[in-house]
Order: sequence, then C-alpha cells, then structure tokens
Amino acid sequence: MHEQPLEGPLVGEDGSVGYRGVTACQAVGISYRQLDYWARTTLVVPSVRDASGSGTQRLYSFRDLVVLKVVKRLLDAGVSLQNIRRAIETLRSRGVDDLAEITLISDGTTVYECRSPEEVVDLLQGGQGVFGIAIGGAFKEIQGSLSHLPAEPAAPAPVGLPHEPAEGDELAARRARRRAG
Repeated sequence: MHEQPLEGPLVGEDGSVGYRGVTACQAVGISYRQLDYWARTTLVVPSVRDASGSGTQRLYSFRDLVVLKVVKRLLDAGVSLQNIRRAIETLRSRGVDDLAEITLISDGTTVYECRSPEEVVDLLQGGQGVFGIAIGGAFKEIQGSLSHLPAEPAAPAPVGLPHEPAEGDELAARRARRRAG
C-alpha cells in the first residue's frame, strides 16, 4: 500500500484511512515499544487492521489515536494500568463525536467520566486533589498532529498488483527487483 499525505486535519475521522504504528507513535507522543505492548495486551487494539503474522502492519483509526492519547495522559498522571483499562473499556463503546464531549477526572486511583460542567463541579467539591482530561482537547491535538503525517487507505490493496516499497526501504526494493527480473 502507498502512504499518502493527508489533505487536512479532518481526514481519517470516518475510518476511510488508517495510520501505521510509527505514525501513531508520532501523533500521540509514545514509543513504538509502548504501542506494541498496548496492542498485544489488548489495552488499545488497532480497529482498522491488527497485525496478522510476520510482515503485516497494524493500522490505527483516528478514534484509536484519541484513545492512545488519553491512555498516555492517564499513565503520565500516575493512574494504574488496571484503572486505565476500566476507563478505556467505557470509551471503546463510544464514537468519536461522543468522545469529544467527555471529560475524564481522576484522583490518581479512580477514573470518572463527566459529561457536563455540573458533574465536574460535583467531583471537585469532594475536596480531594483531582486532574481532568478533556477528550475534546486530545481530539484536537491528534487532528493537528496528523495534518502533516502520512495515512493510507483502510481497504486492502487489490490482489495481483505489485507492491511498491515505501521510499527508503532498500531491502524491499531489492526483493522487488529480484522478483521482476
């Protein structure tokens, strides 16, 4: 498949394109090792295409990247992986538009989902230290990051067409030349 530049920050929100692991890491600000671990332990599984053996590439949707960004923020704030898993399972059931209206509030132990300013205020009045993550903010950050990163069509390449190696992939280019002639 060919990587293609995005036309604007909103491309890909409809699931028509996917983002490779390296692109997801750049957009979210995590290491490839973290991304791989989160996929293998099903914390955040790529919804466009999961790896299915040697040589296949995971493809993440825009929504997946928003969830990855939220996971990173929660980890950075010291929330346990177990509590993050619980929060992410709740988020998985929602679409991108719905996610943008949620604020996650945590006291470092429990993660609360707030859908209105009143719910946020109620939690804050409890008197303990909390922090919040506005999903809409993560949504906009990912849009901005993706505006200059490559995407590729979510549909698989038609069978029978020769694969063109990605720019700079010398080993793949050698294999293609060997097969061709």
